Amino acid sequence: MVHRWAAAFVAEGHLAPRPMGEHPELDGAELVAWYRAAHRRLVDTLTGAEPDVECFTFLPGPPSALAFWARRQAHETAVHRFDAESARGGAPTPFGIRFAVDGIDELLRGFHARRKSRVRSEKPKVLRVRTTDADAVWTVRLSPEPPVTTRDAAEEADCELTGRAEELYIALWNRRPVPALSGDPELAALWRETSAVV
Repeated sequence: MVHRWAAAFVAEGHLAPRPMGEHPELDGAELVAWYRAAHRRLVDTLTGAEPDVECFTFLPGPPSALAFWARRQAHETAVHRFDAESARGGAPTPFGIRFAVDGIDELLRGFHARRKSRVRSEKPKVLRVRTTDADAVWTVRLSPEPPVTTRDAAEEADCELTGRAEELYIALWNRRPVPALSGDPELAALWRETSAVV
């Protein structure tokens, strides 16, 4: 459903938000075929679109609407692929380091830059996220307002979350525990409890 919704913005040039639509009343092979058709339409739409296509986007970030939707749907698909593979009991397909770093960046500087973010703290706090396999670090400044995140380590952090990019990517989407943390564990708990994207 999300693939069809996203593809329509690009294919039809919608400039304002629109509802996602209804879930299909399908199951089994019919549902799989419906999903595959939606995914094919999304891929064809993104690869065939003009680079300067104009349409609605809902996060800050990439320089064009096309880049936004390609990035957003790549991470949408990746996280839910992880869910599906985990539900089957097998080992999830690995993510590339660059892809995981980009996904962390989208989550911290995109989703949680919005007013909708519920990751708030009564007193100012600093949460750091640092990858151990890439030169990537984020400083998340928490307050009663939406978080403000920068790609640096410019100040002392109250809590630091560290791990390989892939581990942090999945942990920050609350699919697995944070690989390692130092400092105030209450900030890690605050993230777990309030960071669900709405």
